[in-house]
Amino acid sequence: MIPFNKPYLTGKETDYIKEAVSGGKISGDGVFTKRSHSFFENRFGFKKCLLTTSCTDALEMAAILINIQPGDEVIMPSYTFVSTSNAFVLRGAKIVFCDSRTDHPGIDEDKIEALITDRTKAIVPVHYAGIACDMDKIMDLADKYNLFVIEDAAQAIDSYYTGRDGVRRPLGSIGHMAAFSFHETKNIMSGEGGMLVINDERFFERAEIIREKGTNRSKFFRGEVDKYGWVDIGSSFLPSDMIAAFLYAQLENLEDIQARRKEIWDAYYEGLKPLADRGLFKLPVIPDFATNNAHMFYLTCNSLEDRNKIIALLKSHQIYAVFHYLSLHKSPFYADKHDGRDLPETDRYTDCLVRLPMYYELNPQMVLDVLKTL
Repeated sequence: MIPFNKPYLTGKETDYIKEAVSGGKISGDGVFTKRSHSFFENRFGFKKCLLTTSCTDALEMAAILINIQPGDEVIMPSYTFVSTSNAFVLRGAKIVFCDSRTDHPGIDEDKIEALITDRTKAIVPVHYAGIACDMDKIMDLADKYNLFVIEDAAQAIDSYYTGRDGVRRPLGSIGHMAAFSFHETKNIMSGEGGMLVINDERFFERAEIIREKGTNRSKFFRGEVDKYGWVDIGSSFLPSDMIAAFLYAQLENLEDIQARRKEIWDAYYEGLKPLADRGLFKLPVIPDFATNNAHMFYLTCNSLEDRNKIIALLKSHQIYAVFHYLSLHKSPFYADKHDGRDLPETDRYTDCLVRLPMYYELNPQMVLDVLKTL
């Protein structure tokens, strides 16, 4: 059997968890949480990082930090996981869905401006498959209309964007804030887990407070106040240090994990290119401004029927591929709240996209089996 995903253990995870337990502090913001924060801030230049229990929590924190109120509008793609939308709906926002690009499932940057109104508060680009949205276009709109940009970088660890100025920047470092996921399906994982990246210093202090149930507990433990109390709204967003210990073992092996995943991605691409050249399906497109972090390998089929046949055929050979998101604007919860616009590219990806198995321990013979079956 070739599963769709298999979590990869580097070998140090349980050692570090034991170390965290032996240290006597396994609640949030322990030694491994601090090490993980430092890793991200030093390697990627993120201004401030806060581990969370999930990417969903990170997005919910971002919605609170930019003070989303009932009636505020937030623009995002419809082709995304429900957490992207849910975080803002929980604060009362109206979600304005934008269609995907024709060449990539990410948001169509050229269709955003027409959706902006005097109620628009934020744009939430999703770096689908770890491939960058055109952040220059999005940040230009944010500057022009005084909007916040929250990068949904759930799939985008170790991926980059090159702007018009020729500077290459890590995804998650460009918007006012960004949310990452360390779910077991991600390149770097801790089972469940996430991180809020804060690039705008206005939000540094309040982010700590919101993450600590609305208290200034973090300032207390740094000796900045003589007692701590309830000073704002918030929730328990911080993870156990055991989760951070697991994550840190993964971070130490980031380069090795990424190199292997890219080998698998390249093997898929080269092996399937002859079929794509015959027009049987489309392969992923990497825009010139983006890098590929090999988070996933997907095919865009010509029809729903083709997609279903491919999944069924692979399954009959004990190879498990999956389709991905359903259009949020047509979801049972949001269909009657959507403004009625057709989003044809979103619906095309909903019907036609299939993800192939992708994980560190997918060996060359397994990749060859997938290619031969296709």
